Amino acid sequence: MLKPVIQEETTGCGIASVANILGKTYSEMKAVANAMGIYAEDKSLWSDTQYVRKMLSCAGVDTSPDEIPFESWNALPDLALLSIKHHQEDGKNFWHWVVFKRQDGQAFVLDSASYLPSNVRTDFDAMRPKWFIEVINS
Repeated sequence: MLKPVIQEETTGCGIASVANILGKTYSEMKAVANAMGIYAEDKSLWSDTQYVRKMLSCAGVDTSPDEIPFESWNALPDLALLSIKHHQEDGKNFWHWVVFKRQDGQAFVLDSASYLPSNVRTDFDAMRPKWFIEVINS
């Protein structure tokens, strides 16, 4: 049974998403992130892709070099970081990180938000991804 990582801080979705990809707990991933100078309290975690890329890269996981515009759920690779809930604050873009996964032909999203009734989501119409980062090897 899939047990998604839940973010323990309001702004911890990037850390939790990387933990979901790497199979780590939130506290393990947070310790790794903090050692790299990455903190959930840092608002740029929601507005800059370098942090999740850096955490994955340090674990030996490659990502696509660019953010790829979302076209359809079927067009997504088997593993990707998705940006949903796009909004702007003071002219800066922010979003919520989730993980898209396709396993044995089943597609789902691991969403680390603590308020959700289920963190394994298949309500694709309710999510509005803007773009994604392909996770190449994990």
